[in-house]
Amino acid sequence: MSPKTILILGALISGLGVMIGAFGAHGLKDILAVTNRTETFETAVKYQMYHALGLLLVGILITHFPAITGMKITGICFLIGILIFSGSLYILSVTGITWLGAITPIGGLFLIAGWLNLVWVLAKNL
Repeated sequence: MSPKTILILGALISGLGVMIGAFGAHGLKDILAVTNRTETFETAVKYQMYHALGLLLVGILITHFPAITGMKITGICFLIGILIFSGSLYILSVTGITWLGAITPIGGLFLIAGWLNLVWVLAKNL
């Protein structure tokens, strides 16, 4: 992924986080109340937003420090983590399909791997 792609994805996923959060609070309010999954939905939105900002950070770092190698792996981990972690929680919240909770930690592992890779890359290169 290029820095431009990472930055665009970070901005896009941030905007989607706001839209999904608003949709959950207003359009899905009754469904989430029935399934008792409002808190789960909110967790998905929070983690999406945190890691979308992480993507923006990665894109900025790559742009300003092009000699740093390995930073793109962080972006890829964040992207996969957002899709699996937040995505599974969104689907679980709306549908009540509980087995999706079993794949949520896989997304969490990608998010953790992204942060650990960022630490490694920065320690190695700065």
